Amino acid sequence: MATITELKCAVRETLESRGVLDQLKARIRAEVFSALEQNTQPLRPQLSHENLLINELIREYLEFNKYKYSASVLAAESGQPEVPLDRQFLASELKVAEDATSKSVPLLYSLLSHFVNSDDGERKVFLRGSSHPPGPSTSTHRPED
Repeated sequence: MATITELKCAVRETLESRGVLDQLKARIRAEVFSALEQNTQPLRPQLSHENLLINELIREYLEFNKYKYSASVLAAESGQPEVPLDRQFLASELKVAEDATSKSVPLLYSLLSHFVNSDDGERKVFLRGSSHPPGPSTSTHRPED
């Protein structure tokens, strides 16, 4: 029967040969640095209403396309609530009327489809800037009249 030392060596060699051991070490280092950094960083600013809606549109799209890891990272990094916003609430906030077909896909698809398939011809849609500027590091430009 193998001793514990032999078993440890066999497990270590197997993990090394698969490249898993180095990945685990790197992950542990990253988590340690993240934990240390987390204590020194200021708290995340409060999520604006607009960012909440935008993030929710993106999360719904990611989850629909089965990008579950991307969706979880978005929620964690943005401070988005863990429980997704209700679809009807989101549509109401965006002043969107839905039919049975549009309810089967994320709202982002429906919004894009509306603009791509719009029969306005050459007429451009005038977009307004945010009521809450993104911050000092980004600039906003007004379209020329």
